[in-house]
Amino acid sequence: MSDPTKYSAVYLRFLNLMQAIRSLPSFPHVDPVEERLLNALAALWHKGHRVTVLEAMALPVDVSPTTLHRRLKSLRSKGLVSLQTDATDTRIKYVVPTEQTEEYFGTLGRCLNEAGRS
Repeated sequence: MSDPTKYSAVYLRFLNLMQAIRSLPSFPHVDPVEERLLNALAALWHKGHRVTVLEAMALPVDVSPTTLHRRLKSLRSKGLVSLQTDATDTRIKYVVPTEQTEEYFGTLGRCLNEAGRS
C-alpha cells in the first residue's frame, strides 16, 4: 500500500498551485457554486451528454434552481459557457463549453499534473 502522506503532499502542492493560479488577473474568478456547477457540467460534457438549461438547473450542487440559473448567467457573462439553440426546437437551449472553459480545465489539469510530478 502507498504512503498516505505522499498523496497528502501532492494534494497540498495542487492546492498551492491553484491558489497561485487563481490570484492571476488572467484566470477567471469563479465562486464556489460556479465551480461546482462547472465541474458537474464538465462531467456530463465528458460523457458526450448535451445539457439543456433545465437539466443544468436541476444538477445536484446543493443550491436552488434559481441560484443555479443565476450562476449559469454569470458563467455565460464570464465567457465560461455559452448557450446553443436546438436545431429543431428553438425553446430548447443547451449549455455548451467555450474555448475559455477548455483553457480553464486545461489549467487545472496542468496544476494537478505538476503537483503529481513534484
